[in-house]
Amino acid sequence: MTKPLKLVLLILLIACSSNVFAGNKDRQGEAGASELLINPWARSSGWDGLNTACIRGIESLNLNVAGLAFTRKTELVFSHTNWLGGTGISFNTFGLAQSLGKSGGVLGISIMSIDFGEIPITTTASPEGGLGTFSPQFFNGALAYSKVFSNSIYGGIALRVISESLADVNAIGVAFDAGIQYVTGPQADPTAVKFGIALRNVGAPMRYGGDGLSFRGQSPEGDYSMTLEQRSNGYELPSLLNIGGSYDFKFGQEGKPSHRLTVAANFTSHSFTQDQFGGGLEYAFKEMVMLRGGYNYQGSLADAENRVTALTGLSGGLTFEVPLKQNGATLGIDYSYRTSNPFDGSHAIGIRMNL
Repeated sequence: MTKPLKLVLLILLIACSSNVFAGNKDRQGEAGASELLINPWARSSGWDGLNTACIRGIESLNLNVAGLAFTRKTELVFSHTNWLGGTGISFNTFGLAQSLGKSGGVLGISIMSIDFGEIPITTTASPEGGLGTFSPQFFNGALAYSKVFSNSIYGGIALRVISESLADVNAIGVAFDAGIQYVTGPQADPTAVKFGIALRNVGAPMRYGGDGLSFRGQSPEGDYSMTLEQRSNGYELPSLLNIGGSYDFKFGQEGKPSHRLTVAANFTSHSFTQDQFGGGLEYAFKEMVMLRGGYNYQGSLADAENRVTALTGLSGGLTFEVPLKQNGATLGIDYSYRTSNPFDGSHAIGIRMNL
């Protein structure tokens, strides 16, 4: 076993034995940077994060970074998400993955920005607004490296920088992800069975600071005023652990099947909210047309009065991918929809090029 793989395994082992795997619903709402829990990609969000074991390419940076190792040459992806229709919130996400050769692994980068629209400024003296508008600036960027360690084992690590800011207040943090995928199966199809485990959003607490937390006050010594700065409390990152499996059923001509049906299941242990588990399906015809869907459940999800999320668990998506050249270059268009109540659901559309 190579040293990089041992390092990844050690990180995951430490996480599983710590409170990252604890999953404590009594700590709900104590973490910040919750945008790290949202999958902004149009293809994998059709599964609603249930494809930990079988995700591939640059989208794996938001689920299981080990899947980045399956990139053949170069992959470019852009995705736009209209989040919780009616809120005016949208995501724009760009990713690039580049293979470094047969033994060099794969390098990936992604950037996700959130547009909250224009929010009216209100104060205790002017609760109705009329003072103008403001727009928060939230984004995060990731740098990842994944590698094939054997015919069956793939692993990777990602470094993510998180930034949340207003005009006069900001917070910056750093998080790490690590993941492994294991591929096996019968002799007729040695890649049919897949397992995956990923640890995400592990990092030091973030804290807001800036001029917006300052005010003029009286000096404790002397009869004069001075600028005082309030210290905000820090907040933890929403760490989680994904464990999943999948199986591919292939039909059609022997040696070159035209149809694929993938069945996947996933369990997510959250440190600051309820755990989730669910399953999904994806049907593919010649890997050119793909239809997928899933259901991701957490406690009290069916109870409108007691559930703690606007998402209601159902998701679906569609992909069209066409070859551009005989060497395997393809162009794909992805779409996904996630149900919610209240709001009008979340739509995502993306375009990808595999060169």
